[in-house]
Amino acid sequence: MSRMHELYVTPGAPVADGALPKVTVVVLNFNGRHHLERCFTSLAALDYPKERVDVLLVDNASDDGSVEEVRARWPWIRVVQNPRNYGFAPACDQGAANRRDSTVVAFLNNDMRVDPRWLRELVGPIVRGEAVATTSRMLSWDGTHIDSAGGGMNFHGLGLQYGYKDVPGPDHDAARRTLFACGGAMAMEASTFDALGGFDREYFAYYEDVDLGWRTWLAGHEVHYVPTSVAWHHHSSTSRRFPPETVRLIQTRNPLLTIFKNYDDANLRTVFPVALAMVWRRTLLAARIPDQHPYFIFHAKLADSAQAAPTSANANPDITREAVADLIAVNQLLGNWSHWSERRAQVQQLRRRPDAEIFRLFLRPLWSVEQDAPTLEMLAGMSEFFGLTKLFDGQTLMDRDPVP
Repeated sequence: MSRMHELYVTPGAPVADGALPKVTVVVLNFNGRHHLERCFTSLAALDYPKERVDVLLVDNASDDGSVEEVRARWPWIRVVQNPRNYGFAPACDQGAANRRDSTVVAFLNNDMRVDPRWLRELVGPIVRGEAVATTSRMLSWDGTHIDSAGGGMNFHGLGLQYGYKDVPGPDHDAARRTLFACGGAMAMEASTFDALGGFDREYFAYYEDVDLGWRTWLAGHEVHYVPTSVAWHHHSSTSRRFPPETVRLIQTRNPLLTIFKNYDDANLRTVFPVALAMVWRRTLLAARIPDQHPYFIFHAKLADSAQAAPTSANANPDITREAVADLIAVNQLLGNWSHWSERRAQVQQLRRRPDAEIFRLFLRPLWSVEQDAPTLEMLAGMSEFFGLTKLFDGQTLMDRDPVP
């Protein structure tokens, strides 16, 4: 039996219509015209007082006619049109800042459709004071599999979606505490969103929701998974339009930034060396360097004399763009140490809850994406040596490793 029941919560009574708050639903769009009809048709059918729903499309410089179609077909939707692609995190913050007297802000991916009770159920725990942020049950487009039933994280900042690819079942039906609300379908008390600084705009995209969720718990609040708030996800291919190395860079950098900002001092000193080692190992695998490479001295060809310059067997070795992206990603933190130390200090000033109370929300803290034997051996040895094994002892609540 799953140990997830340790995080279960019992929701209060349904919220009456008169107590439902005004909500701004922020839908981010970048060349997603083909998704908009299904998304907005479902929002138009919400079982929620119409005068209390403010839908705002934030468009990141689409050139596929998205904005023109929205203005022509759905005039009740407000539009903020950006001159360039600002990225997910900055555009969502922009949407929250443009709310109109709403006390709750919700975020919904443009490749989603929602159940009529999606918003009513999503804001319930916020209205009742049970949590300041909530996340939906996200299903595949045909409803046969779970996309997300709450979230967790491993020790070096890689977010995971509980239940991903599972067939929906009883384990996904209970409301519970979750480390973060998935940015694709979530709601948050607007004043708390502002007080915490919203999504970190420097992330651009990826793992900004993990970071916000962690900061929310660190500041003494709660985030809840609401299984009765249902959305279906079509899975947009937006990221595949970018060169893969540009996506890899932020997917490597942002988890490092997240752990650097959010762990307390003692735990960061324990975790950080192993986190850097995991990135190094991933970079090495991405570089695809052959085992018998000429850098070993016993493969070297000696110069004819001590005065002659030695000749390298491969003076300009090929290195993959993905490996270069990883190196740049790490340097974004290490090479800007003062800046990120200041950002870290700002986050730590929010602290009202110790790390130990947050660790159980990670679900699978010592999980590794890479499952090759050398990586797992390194992780096990370093975890024992640096103290991760002791730090996260008994904190694994997820019965199996998430799907990579």
